[in-house]
Amino acid sequence: MIAFVSGPVAALAPDSAVVEVGGIGIAVQCSPNTLSGLRMGQQTKLATSLVVREDSLTLYGFADDDERGTFELLQTASGVGPRLAQAMLATHSPDALRRAIATGDEKTLTAVPGIGKRGAQKLLLELKDRLGEPLGTSTIGAPVSSGWRDQLHAALIGLGYATREADEAVSAVAPQAEAAQGTPQVGQLLKAALQTLNRAR
Repeated sequence: MIAFVSGPVAALAPDSAVVEVGGIGIAVQCSPNTLSGLRMGQQTKLATSLVVREDSLTLYGFADDDERGTFELLQTASGVGPRLAQAMLATHSPDALRRAIATGDEKTLTAVPGIGKRGAQKLLLELKDRLGEPLGTSTIGAPVSSGWRDQLHAALIGLGYATREADEAVSAVAPQAEAAQGTPQVGQLLKAALQTLNRAR
């Protein structure tokens, strides 16, 4: 129904953004990965998926069509609603999810909050022929090899936090980033940084 929204970013929150479209502010639910690429006042274009419930209309926003398509495909599995689908994309890139499903990788799926061992096994069965093969080109949620501090700091400033708060949050998640196997993911670090800031307030 609404394929995308395009316009300046009018507001940012830990789990959503407001994009001004034709003088109207459209609230869009977004993952930390998507939010980390948005800046107040700057133009953006988000692919969107409208979820209709009896008591609500919720618009979910994504950095690209691949992420939106994966979000919608994930919900074809029983027990997967929009919130769990978004949590899966907040934790893993679309390609990482495709790879996990294709290779039967339970561990990757159980890393998502809300998915246990049995849930992961069920998802592997139901989604095996739906998500397709990894494309090898997706960068959303992909590990960032360097500069994660700068990207995380910029994302926190973009969300409206003061420079001092952003500095402290980056320092707080540094041990987690350095302990990560391979390279840290900015989306996951942003989520952890927001939790430390919320506790501090």
